[in-house]
Amino acid sequence: MRRATGFVTLTRTLAGGVSSAQQRVAPAAMMSTCSSSNSSQRIFDRFGISNPFVARGIAGIMFFSAAAASPFAQEVHAKEPPPREKFLPNDVILYQYAACPFCNKVKAFLDYYNIPYKIVEVNPISKKEIKWSDYKKVPILTVDGEQMVDSSDIINKLFERIHTGNSIPDSDEESKWRGWVDNHLVHVLSPNIYRNTTEALESFDYITTHGNFSFTERLTAKYAGAVAMYFVSKKLKKKYNIIDERAALYDAAETWVDALNGRDFLGGSKPNLADLAVFGVLRPIRYLKSGKDMVEHTRIGEWYSRMEREVGERNGVEA
Repeated sequence: MRRATGFVTLTRTLAGGVSSAQQRVAPAAMMSTCSSSNSSQRIFDRFGISNPFVARGIAGIMFFSAAAASPFAQEVHAKEPPPREKFLPNDVILYQYAACPFCNKVKAFLDYYNIPYKIVEVNPISKKEIKWSDYKKVPILTVDGEQMVDSSDIINKLFERIHTGNSIPDSDEESKWRGWVDNHLVHVLSPNIYRNTTEALESFDYITTHGNFSFTERLTAKYAGAVAMYFVSKKLKKKYNIIDERAALYDAAETWVDALNGRDFLGGSKPNLADLAVFGVLRPIRYLKSGKDMVEHTRIGEWYSRMEREVGERNGVEA
């Protein structure tokens, strides 16, 4: 707790040092779909963060930092690409936050199907990169100019175009586990990657280094964001009835392995949409401390390694 108190002091110092020009940023705060604005403001007030620029920045990061991507290179294996001869788009652009779990779900799908795409990293404070759209959340995917939104809906539409004439699989098992990812698994991640100040800083160090931030935003977000999310994660534990965050993560991993029931993938010999969703959400945390602990203390590692081989290289390039 002493370290957290020190972070609060540093946060207030940073907040006080932001220029008056930055304080005049338009008042429309970017609030996450995963965080309540009232809850976030109470956290900011507790820390003495009254500066609107800082508050907006941290509020934006609440969604941006739902998971933090790996700072370590992953081993890439050759794979046999799934067929997609009837779906050959010319221009696919993903508007994302690098650490957003829902964006990573979409990327896992695109990577698995070897669909080349461009990445536009959205500034979570200004959102200037998506001002052209009426939809103000990520991910946003454009396919030859057509806008698609909401990660599950994006994946459904792409699946139908790849598998022409086939509708989305209506397997009760597959649907159940896709829903489990969105309604349970993602909520276990934040309390784990922010469970103490060391892990919170580890997460925000990646987020602020790889996200689309100015220098001032990066400096402020790293420390103010880390301390804010450390305390927010405690509230998330209470909201989702999580007593021990690591135990909840390990339980989720074991629950997924049990669902495989001895199969290589939930889809059998090849991944299905549920496999891709679980992998996409977990891929950002795999090489953070929480992800390393998860692999060390559960049986999920073998499935995860198989998924790495199946999904293969990342096909996205910076726009």
